[in-house]
Amino acid sequence: VQLVESGGGTVQPGGSLRLSCAASGFTFSSYDMSWVRQAAGKGPEWVSNINTGGGSTYYADSVKGRFTISRDNAKNTLYLQMNSLKPEDTALYYCARCRAGSSWLTCRADEYDYWGQGTQVTVSS
Repeated sequence: VQLVESGGGTVQPGGSLRLSCAASGFTFSSYDMSWVRQAAGKGPEWVSNINTGGGSTYYADSVKGRFTISRDNAKNTLYLQMNSLKPEDTALYYCARCRAGSSWLTCRADEYDYWGQGTQVTVSS
């Protein structure tokens, strides 16, 4: 199993970025997926979940209305479109696979069985 994030970078407040997570080594379409972030000196913060088909999504209040999670099962890729970025969105962003049998709605850190290496997002003027 491999999860490889990309698309991070430095952007000004109010800007946008699109993160990607390329999945391999498993049947991507069979697993719910998550985005998680970790700011320097802080613990992991759950950002968003998506179910296997992509039709159901769930967001943390801190990103709701600004971020959009999606997936392309044909391309084995998970996405996170981030708009109206704020300095407090600065963090290392990870994609994570929810363990088989977990709920896409409640899948959190204790139910992830694989994580990527992360991609850095910095929001600064």
